[in-house]
Amino acid sequence: MANEQSSNRTQMFQPELITFGETMALMMPANSKGIEYSSQFQSLFGGAESNVAIGVARLGHRAGWFSRLGKDPFGQVILKKLRGEGVDVSQVELTTEAPTGLMLREVVSGKTSVYYYRKGSAASTLKPEHLNEEYIKQAKFLHVTGITPALSASCREAAIEAMRIARKHGVKVCFDPNLRLKLWALDEAREVLLEMAKEADYFLPGLDELKLLYQTDSFEEIVAKLRELNAVSIVKGGDDETYVVEKDSVQSVPYFKVEQVVDTIGAGDGFCAGFIVGLLKESSHVEAVRLGNLIGSMVVQMEGDWEGIPTWEQVEAVLNNVKHVER
Repeated sequence: MANEQSSNRTQMFQPELITFGETMALMMPANSKGIEYSSQFQSLFGGAESNVAIGVARLGHRAGWFSRLGKDPFGQVILKKLRGEGVDVSQVELTTEAPTGLMLREVVSGKTSVYYYRKGSAASTLKPEHLNEEYIKQAKFLHVTGITPALSASCREAAIEAMRIARKHGVKVCFDPNLRLKLWALDEAREVLLEMAKEADYFLPGLDELKLLYQTDSFEEIVAKLRELNAVSIVKGGDDETYVVEKDSVQSVPYFKVEQVVDTIGAGDGFCAGFIVGLLKESSHVEAVRLGNLIGSMVVQMEGDWEGIPTWEQVEAVLNNVKHVER
């Protein structure tokens, strides 16, 4: 009966974008104190993939996220808040086998430090058998990051299998390598991430990540490597622009200017959400990147992993103002 209800829920909602991975509880000292000297903490949460799902939902499209969370207060809060943001969490499993991951973050003298407590977390126990092929195949896009395969061998297998399922059913795959050297060695990451990039329809790396993955600082050499992929590559992190690299062209899309940067964490996820929404709206690659750039610029003006992601109404207000200024 429970499986039948879950199936009916999936059919009714039918997310356009599906993503999965680890979302952790986040504790931050109040009043910008260091962790060592703070007795009061804010209780938040964050995860690259769930940030993207929230972004897509806030921008007016259907998004689903799944993972394994501990059946503990942190897991319950994450589940409720994601559901409250309009993200489909029908495929999330709460388990007593392992706890929800935790991270602590402090900003002292402008420097951000993050401390992870995620080894043996519920999300790290994700396996291919936890994937629901019926759920994945009805989406338009599957968003995968390189964080998930870094968590454990079974997570790596699950990430690769999810991409295989998506490609089997014609679901477009967006892959953000999200290189995290705190999770694995560069040589191991390079081998896995570059293989996964070959299976993507859209590859969304940062320029600094590509320099490490391709072992070169030459932009021309990087572009040549990207053109060997089947994917359209969206390269974030240029000096003043994002690059769209296709087989026969390289186009640059300028950033939106920001008067004050408050917090850069989550900007890349906001960009991915905006880019995917642009694709869902059947915009050109350049226009989808422009939307991603705009969302990223709005996210950095507010503190938090996902709290600064705007609604579509807020985006339209900014775009209308930009058009007015341009006239």
